[in-house]
Amino acid sequence: MIRVVIAEDHLMVRAGIQALLENAGDIHVLGTASNGQEAIEVIQELDPDILIMDIMMPRMNGIQAAENIRDRNLPTKILLYSMYSDPGLVHQALQSGVKGYVLKSSASDELLRAVRAVANGETFLSNLVSEILIKSVVNPNTNRDENDPLSVLSPREKEILQLVAEEYTSSEIGEILFISEKTVEKHRAKLMAKLNVRNLAGLVRFAVKYHLVDRDS
Repeated sequence: MIRVVIAEDHLMVRAGIQALLENAGDIHVLGTASNGQEAIEVIQELDPDILIMDIMMPRMNGIQAAENIRDRNLPTKILLYSMYSDPGLVHQALQSGVKGYVLKSSASDELLRAVRAVANGETFLSNLVSEILIKSVVNPNTNRDENDPLSVLSPREKEILQLVAEEYTSSEIGEILFISEKTVEKHRAKLMAKLNVRNLAGLVRFAVKYHLVDRDS
């Protein structure tokens, strides 16, 4: 039996994925999470074989959570489930240590095949994602947007950028990350300097453009 945790902030989507997996017969859902930080806590507690995780989630997005899980050397394999297929995001995901990337637009049976493949130690990509990656290798300058400016940010800066874009105050961010408000302000100033933006609105636009937060957030 393949033991799975689902991390998805939309309740109806999460319930739909859970029903699909439970009906498969060889997959058991141990638990669920509604944001990236909670996903890390749940897999530490339940130790599932696979974490199925959306990329766009509050508090900590899927790629940041994957990097965190990789850095902690946790054994759970990660399968990202996303509506986004742009090469830059897929490259970031693979570099963060995920073993699968499935598009939400794919047929339901593709998610099941992905779960089984990842459980067997394979890497699984949706067909469209594979095609996009091949094109990005053949034409490396295509879809390359400013050489991925996210690469200049530290994991902590990415966390703070996402929380700023989600409209948390510096005080609230400090409480979430267990750091002082003054430290948050210092990180925010460094973010503006690194990303060459002048105000909070600029940080929010940047976060949306590079998929740190959902466009509808």
